[in-house]
Amino acid sequence: MLTYYGGKFDMIVMRIVDIFTGFPFMVLVIAIVAILGTGLTNLYIAIWCVGWKEYARLVRSEVLVVKRMEYIDAARTMGFRDLRIILRHILPNVISGAIVYAASDIVLCMMSGASLSYLSLGVQPPTPEWGAIIAGGKNYISSAWWITLFPGLFLMLAGLGFSLVGDGLSDALRNRGQ
Repeated sequence: MLTYYGGKFDMIVMRIVDIFTGFPFMVLVIAIVAILGTGLTNLYIAIWCVGWKEYARLVRSEVLVVKRMEYIDAARTMGFRDLRIILRHILPNVISGAIVYAASDIVLCMMSGASLSYLSLGVQPPTPEWGAIIAGGKNYISSAWWITLFPGLFLMLAGLGFSLVGDGLSDALRNRGQ
């Protein structure tokens, strides 16, 4: 919500976002996992450390649009304080975009986790994880193909499911505003 005020801090945060955007997602995640070590918690931390930049850009752009709307000017004219305008008028109108993006972003996080586990950089056995199961079954692909097929299929179906949830949320939130 610092975008509401603008200024130097907003500019500095967006330059940091630009620096993070200059590096590929998986390269940064692998670097952070290499520093922190393997494991589920470190994988979550690495994905979070790299994935926040899209949300910052999305929310900032929507705040820039919403803060110029007529109802915001009306709220200022009525004497509402900035905190009330931010919490009651701006936040509810910008959070829906972040929620919809989060439903789709889950797919990227699942695929990233599975990819890193496949490369032995994510979740380690004996903890079950689709990427690790696929990696464990690659040596038996000719004799026990189902070891790799079913985890890959379920990973794909889960990704498709979250994509459909995100699409449904997008439609529901778009229709709510009309």
